[in-house]
Amino acid sequence: MQADISIIGLFLQASWLVKFVMLLLLGMSVYSWTLIFSRTRMLNAAKKSLTHFEERFWSGQDLSRLYKETAARSERIVGGEKIFYSGFKEYSRLHRMPGRSVDSVTEGAHRTMRVTLSREIDDLETGLASLATTGSISPYIGLFGTVWGIMNSFIALGEVQQATLAMVAPGIAEALIATAMGLFAAIPAVMAYNRFSTQVGKLETAYINLMEEFTSILHRQSMTDSE
Repeated sequence: MQADISIIGLFLQASWLVKFVMLLLLGMSVYSWTLIFSRTRMLNAAKKSLTHFEERFWSGQDLSRLYKETAARSERIVGGEKIFYSGFKEYSRLHRMPGRSVDSVTEGAHRTMRVTLSREIDDLETGLASLATTGSISPYIGLFGTVWGIMNSFIALGEVQQATLAMVAPGIAEALIATAMGLFAAIPAVMAYNRFSTQVGKLETAYINLMEEFTSILHRQSMTDSE
């Protein structure tokens, strides 16, 4: 009897639809945890890269030299460093063109950095929509399995003349497991989504601040070179 009321036993006794709901929720939970671990590593790496680059950027190092160092490993750079690289590259290209005004040069570099910023944020936000979806629909999927399981239990209960708790308890228990699995999938996904969204927002703000400061530096540099 103990084996019959274990989670595995109840799963094996469940109807095919409840089994499908449980397996679906289990798959969603595994996928969510995969995203959580991968996004955690990516965001931690992005924050570490930004901190390291800002130390070099504000150290007083010549920006041309910093650009050359960045260009040497341009295929591996991310975040703020990539924004700087794209902006300085476009600035250098426009600056060499004759007849270009100071404003057009800095605006061109700024637009290029905005495009790079958008791409970097898109990369950081990859998978967040899936976490939000899992957090939103998992409880309802679990509830659907619960309602279906309880409905079947009461239908079976109505077919007997003398009903006992022992007869209906396994069906209700297997149904409630679906709700529990829905919550198990949803709660970590919602918590991770909120945490990651906050981190991405902070990184985006840091990237924008760096971009605006760098644009001001390029503008001053253009003004100096045009004199």
